[in-house]
Amino acid sequence: MTNVRGEDVSGEPPRTLTNPLWVVAWVIIGLLGAVAFFRIVAWDALEILVILNAFILYFCLPILVIAVAAIVRRRWWLAGTSMVLMALYLSFVLPELTAAEPIPADVRGAETLRLFDANVTQYNFDMAGYGAQIREFRPDIVTLEEFHSFDEQQLISDGALASLPHIYQEDEGGSRGVMIASRYPLGPVTESRVDGLPYLWRTTLLLPSGPLPLWLVHTTAPVPPDWHDWSRELAGVDLTLRRVRPRPLLMVGDFNATWNHKGFRAILATGLTDAAAARGHALDMTWSQQFLLVPPLVRIDHILTSNAVVVSGIRTSPGPGSQHRDLLATIAVPSLSRHGQ
Repeated sequence: MTNVRGEDVSGEPPRTLTNPLWVVAWVIIGLLGAVAFFRIVAWDALEILVILNAFILYFCLPILVIAVAAIVRRRWWLAGTSMVLMALYLSFVLPELTAAEPIPADVRGAETLRLFDANVTQYNFDMAGYGAQIREFRPDIVTLEEFHSFDEQQLISDGALASLPHIYQEDEGGSRGVMIASRYPLGPVTESRVDGLPYLWRTTLLLPSGPLPLWLVHTTAPVPPDWHDWSRELAGVDLTLRRVRPRPLLMVGDFNATWNHKGFRAILATGLTDAAAARGHALDMTWSQQFLLVPPLVRIDHILTSNAVVVSGIRTSPGPGSQHRDLLATIAVPSLSRHGQ
């Protein structure tokens, strides 16, 4: 409504398209819409999409803010577009956020294992902090990535591995060294490699209740120039799962992948359970803990299980000198002998 001088007296907010804040809002919605489009049509097909998908959860916040502001200011086209985009992003992240489920009743009284997993970071030359954590947690199994032979000597010297006599250690140099230390005997170890670098180690825990396949994973980080190897390694884990079909299974390690990556979602689709998500800790992030004033933003370290194996408790802990937080878990293994390999 206008008065005789042509002035707007309706009380409604001005609707000029040139308002800088609304222009910025449309630009943000356009960019995030492009991210959603490429997530649908080219999931992880480009390196930049891999990086963006790792942080896709956080894109919901600016969309929500813009949607609310647009509704308040009656910018209906912007509000509607933002709400549709929010629904699309929720479809990406809700499978992980709603994966929590009760602990099965049949795990009560079952044999339990305590697992400690950590990516200790290849340039971290002091294992004193990890030794203290291992002694305090008293695990039955320790799995460490980016591990070196001199790290093993430190842990042996300070007594951290005294109750874990069965040790497999491989020092590939760089980031591909690993160690598995166990209270129980280990079966033979089989490696899978891409371009000469190992990414999957398969062995068996010989428990009193029966053999339990244990797979340790450490994939290449999806950064230049190696993101193609990362994709091939995740596909290799998926292919090996579908070929070997180990039941039951305990799989652990640094996947360098989240639920929002295609390769990791394919691994879950083989029937594996993500322990943290199942126990309601989908937002307990593990990387990186070394940014000042910024907490870890992504969860790339995982414990996955199948069939009779149930993680009844899981938490993270600061990794001393590492970029990664540790995983500490209690695992119930009821009647393995009843479940075939």
